[in-house]
Amino acid sequence: MGEVQPLPSHGFSPRPQLLATDMDGTLTREGKFTPALLQGLEQLQAAGLPVMIVTGRSAGWVNGLAHYLPVAAGAMAENGGIYFPPNGPPEPLVEIPDLVAHRQLLHKAFSQLQWRWPQLHDSDDNRFRLTDWTFDIGGLTQADLDEMALLCQSLGWGFTYSTVQCHLFTLGQSKAAGLQRVIERYFAPLSTTEVMTLGDSPNDESLFNPALFPQSVGVANIVDYWPRLTHRPTYVTQAAEVAGFLELVAALEQKF
Repeated sequence: MGEVQPLPSHGFSPRPQLLATDMDGTLTREGKFTPALLQGLEQLQAAGLPVMIVTGRSAGWVNGLAHYLPVAAGAMAENGGIYFPPNGPPEPLVEIPDLVAHRQLLHKAFSQLQWRWPQLHDSDDNRFRLTDWTFDIGGLTQADLDEMALLCQSLGWGFTYSTVQCHLFTLGQSKAAGLQRVIERYFAPLSTTEVMTLGDSPNDESLFNPALFPQSVGVANIVDYWPRLTHRPTYVTQAAEVAGFLELVAALEQKF
């Protein structure tokens, strides 16, 4: 396993202009938000560092979160599928001419997975999705996940997973691709090198690509997946989940 690099002791240089962070397993503690999370988000907001949620959760769920959480840069749902700006209508980030037909094709692909793994069932939030199809990860082994990825590839679909869900989606859809498009439209002339990314699981891997995001961070639970990652975060916090996020907030404040 490659060396895990802790957060720099003297802050970050250059200072990031935007923090794009995953949600589940990164901003949560045992699946829940905490008062400390809200305080940490408010600290960053007060310091002038805008935060964007970049999650695999559904458009339906994220539409509400974008309004209730102190995230000045809005929120992206479905692993780069759709963006909810702070003000204004949501913006699709992938080209899907017919959503109804797209959902039918996703369901057909999922049915083929169920033929191989009959225990699979939709995630609770799947009904609120537009661009991808999700099912619960519980009970699946790493061998199952690897086999699923190969099967989905043979069917012409993308596949990834997080701590809570597995995702089927259009090839090319990713958090990094969606974030690049959002930056170009809403945050120009900001470059990706000025964006700090934060995550905890394989569906965050595109955010760890050093060619795009040289200042990437993983909370400590990312090391559970370390051998399986092609792109790994530049830094890893000592604490897991939201405690790792708060550790990052403290490190960022050293540069404010």
